[in-house]
Amino acid sequence: MTGRNQTIISEFLLLGLPIEPEHHDLFYTLFLAMYVTTVLGNLLIMFLIRLDPHLHTPMYLFLSNLSFSDLCFSSVTMPRLLQDMQSHVPSISYAGCLTQMYFFLFFADLESFLLVAMAYDRYVAICFPLHYTTIMSPRLCLSLLVLSWVLTTFHAMLHTLLMARLHFCADNVIPHFFCDMSTLLKLSCSDTRVNELVIFITGGLILVIPFLLIITSYARIVSSILKVPSARGIRKAFSTCGSHLTVVSLFYGTVIGLYLCPSANNSTVKETVMAVMYTVVTPMLNPFIYSLRNRDMKGALGRVFYKKKAHFSL
Repeated sequence: MTGRNQTIISEFLLLGLPIEPEHHDLFYTLFLAMYVTTVLGNLLIMFLIRLDPHLHTPMYLFLSNLSFSDLCFSSVTMPRLLQDMQSHVPSISYAGCLTQMYFFLFFADLESFLLVAMAYDRYVAICFPLHYTTIMSPRLCLSLLVLSWVLTTFHAMLHTLLMARLHFCADNVIPHFFCDMSTLLKLSCSDTRVNELVIFITGGLILVIPFLLIITSYARIVSSILKVPSARGIRKAFSTCGSHLTVVSLFYGTVIGLYLCPSANNSTVKETVMAVMYTVVTPMLNPFIYSLRNRDMKGALGRVFYKKKAHFSL
């Protein structure tokens, strides 16, 4: 019976976003524009960092990886969402659902670790400026990146394998626009206590600990600034860290509000809207935050386009 029930569910139905039929075309155009903006914006940051030697520093090495992560994170859900909005039967196969869940967890975790690395970089740059190049050596930066990728691979694979062992019997309707792990656990007819325990333990390691490390880094930064009160120093420090703090607030604010502070009053609509915030809106806003509030990025943009213009004029 268990084997038969497991084979019954070969696909899931994604209900998508709770949009009224008369607003369907408007939201489709809006989400398509947001996805295109996300792709172009993050590609622009990666190309600028690649082409401009002035940006070949630890900070922008982490930023280029963050842009790649944002681009992939959005691509895990957005193309499927846009396709389902045009489909009368928005279905996804069982294997496709697990694959989407794996890459969703992978790039979400990767963003969390990269934000920690960037916070540590700013901490060293502001609190130990004379030793910055020694501490943030190429070897340390590479080690932080490799560690981030390895840990995210392990964490995403762990949850995917635990989900693959569960049985899904009758209900295959997912009230979401992607294969959310918590939603899939509610649909399973198996015992999910092991999954829930692993989520609770690893959630603290992957989400809470990085968030606390980021808060600690910026607390030390503020403390260091206040010890030597200088209007110019304060402006420079907050100019350097302002964009990063904005990204951290957007990402962790919505994720913690949705997963770590759940409310019994949370409706499916509210949870879906919050999921849109960190899966769609945040990856789209990150390029604007880093380019519009960062002098180095704006300078690099000018230098790259000036070189291209000079090249074509010859």
